[in-house]
Amino acid sequence: MPLLTDIKTTLEMIKWEHSIFALPFALCAAMLAAGGLPAAAKLGWIVLCMVSARSAAMAFNRIADAQIDAANPRTAMRAIPAGSLSRKFATVFVIVACLLFVLGAARLNRMTLYLSPVALAVVLLYSYTKRFTRWSHLVLGFALGIAPAAAWIAVRGSLDPRILLLTAAVTFWVGGFDVLYACQDIEFDRAHSLNSIPQALGVRGALAVARILHLLMLALLVGLIVAFGLGKLALAGVVVVALLLLYEHSLVSAGDLSKLNAAFFTMNGVIAVVFFVFVAADLLIRTPRP
Repeated sequence: MPLLTDIKTTLEMIKWEHSIFALPFALCAAMLAAGGLPAAAKLGWIVLCMVSARSAAMAFNRIADAQIDAANPRTAMRAIPAGSLSRKFATVFVIVACLLFVLGAARLNRMTLYLSPVALAVVLLYSYTKRFTRWSHLVLGFALGIAPAAAWIAVRGSLDPRILLLTAAVTFWVGGFDVLYACQDIEFDRAHSLNSIPQALGVRGALAVARILHLLMLALLVGLIVAFGLGKLALAGVVVVALLLLYEHSLVSAGDLSKLNAAFFTMNGVIAVVFFVFVAADLLIRTPRP
């Protein structure tokens, strides 16, 4: 059926499985807010909001960047420039995903509903930032970084400033990785007046910026553990994340970007899940049993 084919193509285009990036951090925040496991229904709505917001953002990005993607040999075979998916269908997909996000926000609490347009504006408008700022990497990071704060609000109905440590950590983590990933397009960005850290600083400078951003992430994760009074298990999670980041950075150098590929996406998914597992274990061990 054409409809099912278009849906499948869209999900492949947006790399739906990469929703795993920010979701574990949102679940961390939900557990911190609840002091353990939140209600199953609330977790379900949080997951729906996370997946639908990211799906809307990715599909919107592919629409906004269709002409740029068509000109870039690395991205020319993406669904829209390649002609395997129409802009119209992608636009409908974005609208449906946005509606699902607002529905999920409405089912959580009044504050999440009121803030849902703000969240959508952040995740959608990121797509245009590389046209005017080299720091679009951090805007992308913030688009994912708001997930922990949103999950906290979903559980509590209010915002605790401590959870902003996790928002900042995710912002720097994603921003650092995106700086690395953008090294692939440095010549294309320069030729087409697109802004990025690699375009502005070169590959060597971009690698240094990515390392700094990831060091900031680790410092913020330690700050989060201290702020919430978490224990040795959570701290061990930060150590494992640090080792995984060290390995990730060892894969690339200014003279060799050949390993900067889909394996990096897998590594970052592992980082998110590992941190969640350690924090969740720490919280559940401390939660008094009835």
